Amino acid sequence: MSENPESVIERMRGMADASSREGMARYGINTERVLGLRMPQIRGLAKELGRDQELALALFETGIHEARILAALVAEPKRVDGDLMDCWAAEFDSWDVCDQHCMNLFRRLPEAWEKVEQWAAREEEFVRRAGFALLASLAVHAKREPDERFIGLLPLIEAHADDNRNFVKKAVNWSLRQIGKRSHALNAAALECADRIAQRGTPAAKWIAADANRELTDEKIRARIKS
Repeated sequence: MSENPESVIERMRGMADASSREGMARYGINTERVLGLRMPQIRGLAKELGRDQELALALFETGIHEARILAALVAEPKRVDGDLMDCWAAEFDSWDVCDQHCMNLFRRLPEAWEKVEQWAAREEEFVRRAGFALLASLAVHAKREPDERFIGLLPLIEAHADDNRNFVKKAVNWSLRQIGKRSHALNAAALECADRIAQRGTPAAKWIAADANRELTDEKIRARIKS
């Protein structure tokens, strides 16, 4: 470990602005153990620290909000396995900690695809969100994956489109929109999926379908989609 976690936390406390906690709370972030750092500050610190798996483990164990986000940025992907992914996901208690792990770490791992399906099937709010946030991240970054892989996961989106919990339905919607922006074929498939979801008639399903349809039929967005 190049730097001990105690000194990193002290540096973070020195950078923090406690007044930002109110703003974070307005965005639905759990502020129980928040210091008050912005993402550019956390990213800058991560760049300075570099990859350090032992430090990542220790930072996550502190339970401090920003330290857990930093853990995802300094963790060594080759030393993160499915068991650790499950362990960390089970402790997510805020949407931004969940999403930062999915976008910055989990999507890089070979276990990512199986975790999408495993976590989506779980009942815990932020574990299920992690499944769909991870799918959305893969839709953005897994450039070489064929359309068929994502078409095969549309039934998973449909299966959980009735979950009315705010942080779940937004992630389900996010994954559907990102899939629909990968290609013209996936745009058509995602819109068909949105139509089927709308027919379910539940409040969550109607919101997910309407929001996805609005973005995926936007002419400017469709013009940017690859052929």
